Amino acid sequence: MSTEPTAAGPSAATTVVGVIGDPVAHSLSPRLHNAAFAALGIDWVSVGFPVADGSAPEALAGARALGIRGLSVTMPHKTAVAGLVDRLTPLAERLGAVNCVSVEDGELVGGSTDGPGLVSALRRADGFDPAGARCLVVGAGGAGRAVVAALADAGAAEVVVVNRTAARGEAAAALAGPVGRYGGPADAAAADLVVNATPAGMGGSGDGEGGGWALDPSGLVGGQLVVDLVYHPAVTPWLEAAARQGARVHNGLGMLVHQAALQLEWWTGLEAPVGVLWRSVGGGAPG
Repeated sequence: MSTEPTAAGPSAATTVVGVIGDPVAHSLSPRLHNAAFAALGIDWVSVGFPVADGSAPEALAGARALGIRGLSVTMPHKTAVAGLVDRLTPLAERLGAVNCVSVEDGELVGGSTDGPGLVSALRRADGFDPAGARCLVVGAGGAGRAVVAALADAGAAEVVVVNRTAARGEAAAALAGPVGRYGGPADAAAADLVVNATPAGMGGSGDGEGGGWALDPSGLVGGQLVVDLVYHPAVTPWLEAAARQGARVHNGLGMLVHQAALQLEWWTGLEAPVGVLWRSVGGGAPG
C-alpha cells in the first residue's frame, strides 16, 4: 500500500487502521493516529468501528479479509480479542489482554501498549524513571495489571498493589514477579510513585472524598509523583486531594498519548512524532 499522502483523501490505496469498542465514538485514537499520519506524510487513515460486545470474532475476521493493517482495542473487547488472535506478544500473553492488534501477512498479532505507554510518559513527560523506584498501584483490573507488569519490567524496586479484593490484588502483584506484593493504603507513604488505575478517582458516582476511595489521598506525602489514569476531567477530585498533600500530580493523558505512539510505531515501523500526538489532544508535554 502507498506511503504517499493523497490530496483527495483516502483511496483504495490508503492503508486503514482503526479502533474497535462499544462505545467508540469518544475514542481519541483516530485523532491521535491521523495527526501522526499527516505529520509523517503517509497515506494512512484511522477510523472508529463500533463493535458490540460479543462481536469481536466477526470484527477480526473482517479486518483480516479487508486488509486492515491494525486495530486499537478498547472496552469491552480486550480480553476476548486476546483469545481470538493468531498469536500474542509475550506481554499480552502474560496479561491475558490486548489493546492493539497488528495484521501481518494475514496473521493477527495481539499486543499491549498500555503499561509501556505509561512508562514512556513517566520518562519523557514527567522526567521520572521507574528503575529502582518504589511504586504503588491502586486497582487490579485490566489497566492496573498492565501498569504493574510494565513498572516491574522497567526495573522498579518494588510494586505494591492495593485493591479491595485481596485475591485479585495478589494475582495482579504476581505479574511483577519477585518485586511485587499485595499491600494496603498504609504502604502509600513510602512510595516514590503512586498510580490510581481505578475510575474511582473521578468521583461523582459514590466514590470520592469520604465516599469509598480505595486509597484515601490523605495518606500521600509531599514529593511523590501521583498519577490518575483518568484524563477526563483533567484534574480529578482524587488528584486535587493528592495535590493538597504536596504531591506532584498528573492525569492519564500521557499514558493515552504514548500508548498510541507505540501502536503507531508497531504498525508503520516509523518513529512516532510524539509532540504532534500531544498537541492533537491539547496536551503541552514535551515530545
